[in-house]
Amino acid sequence: MSGAEQKDYEYRGLMARSWDLLRGDTSKWEDRTLYLRQIRESGEPALDVGCGTGRLLVDYASQGIDIDGVDNSPEMLALCREKANRLGLRPRLFEQRMESLELPRRYRTIIVPSSSFQLLVEEDVANEAMRRFHEHLVLGGTLVMPFMLFWLGPPQSEEQAQKWRGPRESEREDGALVRRWTRARYDLDAQLEHTEDRYEVVVDGEVVETEQFSRSPATRWYTQEQSRSLYEDAGFIDLKLYEAFTNEPASQDARVWTTVGAKA
Repeated sequence: MSGAEQKDYEYRGLMARSWDLLRGDTSKWEDRTLYLRQIRESGEPALDVGCGTGRLLVDYASQGIDIDGVDNSPEMLALCREKANRLGLRPRLFEQRMESLELPRRYRTIIVPSSSFQLLVEEDVANEAMRRFHEHLVLGGTLVMPFMLFWLGPPQSEEQAQKWRGPRESEREDGALVRRWTRARYDLDAQLEHTEDRYEVVVDGEVVETEQFSRSPATRWYTQEQSRSLYEDAGFIDLKLYEAFTNEPASQDARVWTTVGAKA
């Protein structure tokens, strides 16, 4: 099969089915500790926005944390539910977009891991999502989101933009080899990233399935001051910016930082 069927959500097909496989062991990722600490400090219930296949949600739920999940991909949510069910867990999962979030309860802590917020490439949509997050928190509840700068240094050359990176590959349980290539183009003025991903499934040395995904634009990046403004404009106070996923204040040249704010 060539190409990926177009749907109104991004994570689908081979991309969704290969997500956990190609990520590998994520149990040592540093963000796990930071989000868990924030939930412990801010309280439950918690909401995992962009929960995907449940990398964090399933882990936290297995520790007895009251946590819900929301994602706009039914395919990723199905994988999350399947993973949770194998552990005897029945988390509340909702298929919704961040900018139109409308859930039945309010939360002490909202986390938006893996720079998922940066998938919102239109500024008005991003601002509406922030408003929805604020609305879904109880008074004093906190919003925790990481931000990443996707390109540093001089403008990207055409050769860099056209170059495929990879493949990243891993073997499935059925013995098939899954490969992924990716390339990206960066608009420095607009702070937008445009991406292409190509997936292959190889059986006995033969490519039996391939899908290609193009997202233009795919993600928006922010400066630290812009991330502060997002929070402040939505009504958040007591802002803190941490270096990556640590307890340390974010340095001026941090490429990854986590912003935490409270609902006034």
